Amino acid sequence: MSSEAIVQNYLDDSRSAMRAYKKLAEKAIAQLKDEEFFIALDQEANSVAVVMKHMAGNMISRWTDFLTSDGEKPDRNRDMEFVIEPQTTKDSVIAYWERGWKCVFDALAPLRPEDCEKTVLIRGEQHTIVQAINRQLMHYAYHIGQIVYLAKHFRSAEWTSLSVPRNRSAEFNAYVSAQPGEADREKQFDAAAGFQSSEKR
Repeated sequence: MSSEAIVQNYLDDSRSAMRAYKKLAEKAIAQLKDEEFFIALDQEANSVAVVMKHMAGNMISRWTDFLTSDGEKPDRNRDMEFVIEPQTTKDSVIAYWERGWKCVFDALAPLRPEDCEKTVLIRGEQHTIVQAINRQLMHYAYHIGQIVYLAKHFRSAEWTSLSVPRNRSAEFNAYVSAQPGEADREKQFDAAAGFQSSEKR
């Protein structure tokens, strides 16, 4: 495989991973009751709404003019990303979340292997394109883990698993092995839902 093909595979996988993590978060969020969306477990904790608002603010800053401007935009107010104002609604947070993800996908979509020879700045620090993408992937995975954890906490026994159900690993592996097609991050996250749906038929 050529070096260009390897880089193209990386870019394709990065796009797929971003879509998969967004889907994972939204499957967790969909299980929340409206009031649980804004609940923090203690004074130092963040609610699901705060995590989503922070992620969206980060995305808008990092991915707007991704190749041509510093990823920490002068007009970003990071501290306010952790504040939920009284007039904030669930719909407004979700709209902001969608705006953030649109910035991500709009920036990733046109990237080609030759772009990976460039560098970008984040808070004045130089990053290769691969470093910049990996930095954001790790950041988003970290926060999406928090969203899933909170949603699972609130749903407790009513929680619908988004991964391999407890004590069902062997059955799940057999189910995945029987599915046609190549490995894909999005399909991996969908597999758990498909497995549980097949059990209910």
